[in-house]
Amino acid sequence: MKRKFLTIENEEDLGELCKQLKGSAWLAIDTEFERTSTYYPELCLVQVANEDIAAIIDPLAVINLDQFFEILYNKSIIKVFHSVHQDLEIFFNLKGAVPTPIFDTQIAAPLLGYAEQIGYAKLVYQLLGVELGKTFTRSDWKQRPLKQGQLEYAINDVIYLGKVYVQFVEKLKRLDRLSWLEKDFSALADPDRYQPDPEHVWMKIREAKKLKGGKLAVLQKLAAWRETTAIAENRPRNWLMRDDAIVEMARLLPKDRNALTKIKGLQERFLKNHGEVLLSVIHNAKNMLPEPLINVQQRDKLTGQQQAIVDALSVIVRLQAEIHELNPAALASKKELQAFVQNQDESVLLSGWRRPLVGDALSEFMRGNQTIQLLDNKLSIVANET
Repeated sequence: MKRKFLTIENEEDLGELCKQLKGSAWLAIDTEFERTSTYYPELCLVQVANEDIAAIIDPLAVINLDQFFEILYNKSIIKVFHSVHQDLEIFFNLKGAVPTPIFDTQIAAPLLGYAEQIGYAKLVYQLLGVELGKTFTRSDWKQRPLKQGQLEYAINDVIYLGKVYVQFVEKLKRLDRLSWLEKDFSALADPDRYQPDPEHVWMKIREAKKLKGGKLAVLQKLAAWRETTAIAENRPRNWLMRDDAIVEMARLLPKDRNALTKIKGLQERFLKNHGEVLLSVIHNAKNMLPEPLINVQQRDKLTGQQQAIVDALSVIVRLQAEIHELNPAALASKKELQAFVQNQDESVLLSGWRRPLVGDALSEFMRGNQTIQLLDNKLSIVANET
């Protein structure tokens, strides 16, 4: 059965909607946006729902959203999202801060036995038995007018999100797990998550790990220049130049305009506008010490001993999952355990809700403070006697 919803296309209707949203205990929120031709996402729709009302706000028609933002940024209202990062990035860009408090159903799902990083449609189907359509997944949300089917697709993203939230909170409270999520949700308000970081964007370039010395420094500075320029021009970074062009310049270290023209992917118009700057960046960076590769290097292949430790840690994960009635894969994947063995300090298993559930037990085992014991055909974790 389809639920009725409002379409808000002027400030007067927005004001009436905000009166109805005021005082809500929670709001389910989603956005539709476009960023195919821009660096920053362009907000095209805002969907919002509580237990009584659902609405789509058209920010291309309603230029001033201040009335809605007053509701959205009200700290007495819980904002419910699924896979929240891109939505919060948009609001951060518009307001310089994210709306809090936050509840992300994707983050909460593993605590109730669902797969980690579960998609919204799959979660709705598994929890509510509702199969959501995929016809308008790749819509051009900037195009007007929108079809009725697009609007219905968009509003379903918050109508069922609210139902998921209500059930999740009830179950989490019953299992006394709601507090486990507090650190994860609080971390979502960190502005560093949403601010561009030109100086470290080079870490996303896969070929970086194959370069050393001045050539790596050149790659790092070229990537930073590209990011800064993309931000200033509000254009996708790859529209300026692609990663492979940056890698090739770092390897060949062109010294003049003629050498630059031989770099694949650098168009004449681009070189006319930016060629001299690129040569300057290359010249200045080639004798610099690069930032270390420690955060982007591929981890070494595990030794036989390390792999045996991973196997032992897998047992601990299964035992902890059994205690807490969770899927072991939601607690720790094999890849995460391998990373844990190689570098505990950077492990995701020692952050958020997973630390008290499994991370601390793994650390205690690695320190030799706990061991795995088989007694009466039953495995258990026991503390070593000091």
